[in-house]
Amino acid sequence: MRSNALAARQYDQDVSAARSAPPASERREALKEVLAQARACQRCSELAATRKTVVFGAGNADAELMFIGEAPGASEDEQGLPFVGQAGKLLDQLLAEIGMERRDVFVANVLKCRPPGNRDPLPSEIENCQDYLLRQVELIQPSVICTLGNFSTKLLRGDSTGITRLHGQPEVITLGRRAVRLYPIYHPAAALYTPRMLDTLREDFLRLPELLALGPPEQPPAEAFEARELAETAAEPAGESDAAGEPMNSGAPDPAAEERSQEPDQLGLF
Repeated sequence: MRSNALAARQYDQDVSAARSAPPASERREALKEVLAQARACQRCSELAATRKTVVFGAGNADAELMFIGEAPGASEDEQGLPFVGQAGKLLDQLLAEIGMERRDVFVANVLKCRPPGNRDPLPSEIENCQDYLLRQVELIQPSVICTLGNFSTKLLRGDSTGITRLHGQPEVITLGRRAVRLYPIYHPAAALYTPRMLDTLREDFLRLPELLALGPPEQPPAEAFEARELAETAAEPAGESDAAGEPMNSGAPDPAAEERSQEPDQLGLF
């Protein structure tokens, strides 16, 4: 077990490295490595069997603003890119209204695979997939994360408070070892056919430049993590495993892995 001083010193080094982010080119390569892992993922047997492709995310690897939605739909599953249907067109329109476009932001979802019939993600699927999302956040290091709808908002906040209550209310949260501004808004898909909700979505969206102008939030001091670091070190198992207790990225070979390895690069990074 590390001493308190060693834990704090190691944390300071980690935070220093996190604050001085690697070049965007290195982030792209790291994101592509995570993409390869996601393409080989078999944690959710139903999704792995029914998906056409893994919809990992797309955008600027150096983005200050990251959008996180729910899960891919039919169009996204076909093209391998997030938000390419009607909800994506609305997102593009809203971005244009604040002087931005897709190449300025990064867009991802809680789930990387389409749930059959566009059903809601299951709790087990969210748990299985969250490592990929948190790794994306860690590599991109956005100043603002705009969650679209209930699922991404509840996941990142760690509670069950819904989007109806939280939309348009920014807050600073800690993900891993970094503080980030979280800004929940309605999902564009939910607002497409509800004029009142669309008006609210637009009103909330127009505040994004104001939040971005604030810059990154103040990062937490080492003391805030010292006890947790020590506790996690003491409880750390011999081998890394997922929530089900199985070693990560192991198990039966994926019969479709070779086919997916030949997929075009659909990460869409700028």
